[in-house]
Amino acid sequence: MNSASEVLVIILSVFLALFLILGIILTIYLIKLTSQIRKVTKSAERTVGSLESVVSGFSKVMSPIFVAEMVSKFIKKVKKNKREK
Repeated sequence: MNSASEVLVIILSVFLALFLILGIILTIYLIKLTSQIRKVTKSAERTVGSLESVVSGFSKVMSPIFVAEMVSKFIKKVKKNKREK
């Protein structure tokens, strides 16, 4: 091999080594990022679950109150109409 091809081989091997190191570093950061995303996702799932139970409990309480309010409004309208006649 002549000196020009040896220089090209050395340059290519250096760049390949740099890209290999860069790839390893990026892979490590990607693994860390996915673990953080997993933690955030689990936290969000817990929060949604607790909010869902709160809303469910609230709807159980509000449903009878809403029905009672509608019935009382209907009764008031009926009484008002009877008084007007």
